Amino acid sequence: MHNEPLAYRMRPRTLDEIVGQQDFIGHDTALYKMIQNGHVPSMLLYGEPGIGKTSIANAIAGSSKLPFFSLNATRAGKKDVEDIVQEARIAGKVLLFLDEIHRFNKLQQDTLLPHVENGSIVLIGATTENPYHDVNPAIRSRCGEIHQLTRLTTANLIELIEKALADEKRGLGKYNFALTDEQITRIANAANGDARKALTLLESIYYASDEVEGQTIAADHIIEHLIGRIGVYGDKNGSHFYNLLSALQKSVRGSDTNAALFYLAHLLEVGDLVAVSRRLLVMAYEDIGLANPDVGPHMLAAIQAAERLGLPEARIPLASAVIEMCLASKSNSAIQAIDAAIASIHEGKTGDIPLHLRDAHYSGAKELGHVGYLYPHNTPIGTFGGWVEQQYLPDELVGTEFYKPVIAGEEKRMAGIYEKLKVFHNQTKK
Repeated sequence: MHNEPLAYRMRPRTLDEIVGQQDFIGHDTALYKMIQNGHVPSMLLYGEPGIGKTSIANAIAGSSKLPFFSLNATRAGKKDVEDIVQEARIAGKVLLFLDEIHRFNKLQQDTLLPHVENGSIVLIGATTENPYHDVNPAIRSRCGEIHQLTRLTTANLIELIEKALADEKRGLGKYNFALTDEQITRIANAANGDARKALTLLESIYYASDEVEGQTIAADHIIEHLIGRIGVYGDKNGSHFYNLLSALQKSVRGSDTNAALFYLAHLLEVGDLVAVSRRLLVMAYEDIGLANPDVGPHMLAAIQAAERLGLPEARIPLASAVIEMCLASKSNSAIQAIDAAIASIHEGKTGDIPLHLRDAHYSGAKELGHVGYLYPHNTPIGTFGGWVEQQYLPDELVGTEFYKPVIAGEEKRMAGIYEKLKVFHNQTKK
């Protein structure tokens, strides 16, 4: 058998062997035609693990005539970069694939950047983290384009698995390994868009299968056992984790219960219960808000129950609270109002606090003019409680409205009170 893993052996050698990512590097794209015509531009490849960043770099190298070098930024030192710079001086131009490029330090960048700028080094950088957050702007500016790669489709992975099963030199073609169409599809689905996982799983299934009359037969229970948690991906501090949090909040905001549960499940499988709980609690007040004020306390209770229970049981109260948020009336009036007030302060719209609102709990307050405050509880108004007409905002801001009610759920009642109080205010001013 081969020493290298199947996923390594099956990497595409040329552009024509790439599976998937056709919108980015397919036959009809400008990038494909440029490379085929001998021009390889510097670029950044951004995306999750296993979706083809390294494979594409190797395929570009195989389709170009440039000397090819590969470094991993987590292990490369200044000497490694200097060696490649020296090779570029000798060859005139080289192609450098730099994996985990966001880990490159300033010294390495300073050594490399002038040569990328003058074209002696063509740089293909790969990162799983958002390059706009984690890649130095100097590198970004010298790379023509940032290409965000997507997960491979099930059809892409089926094609890849079938190629590996048929290839007698690099794959499993000469080992008479039998898989049904249903089993191939199951493997492709389980890999969740990750080519490396698909091929690694395929290889593991081969080694775990029995030979029967000269043919290796894969058993369904072996496949199911090996699949396990293969679809779970997400570094707690990585871009994908924050993308999952964002997708969860936007799904709740959009009242899509099934999508919200899907992203919640993925986040809980990653295992950062604290970050998930924090996001869920702020969502209850940011997106449900005054339309259903009970949701906030309900979410807090669910989070406290989840913390007491721990995973995996924590999924139950959190799922209940997420479903409630999805189906609740929604209002963002509170966050809009406080942000409008903050913006007003930043714009310099402040003014002095009216004298009658200032602290008067000390001797000498009267001499400073801190008098005239009217106690609203002394003036009942219907079933509302107490209300009295007096100025609260600074003179410069009188009449400013930060709060704009959303007519939804419980806030509809609150909006009615808000409008009625404005009527009282206008009547007493006349």
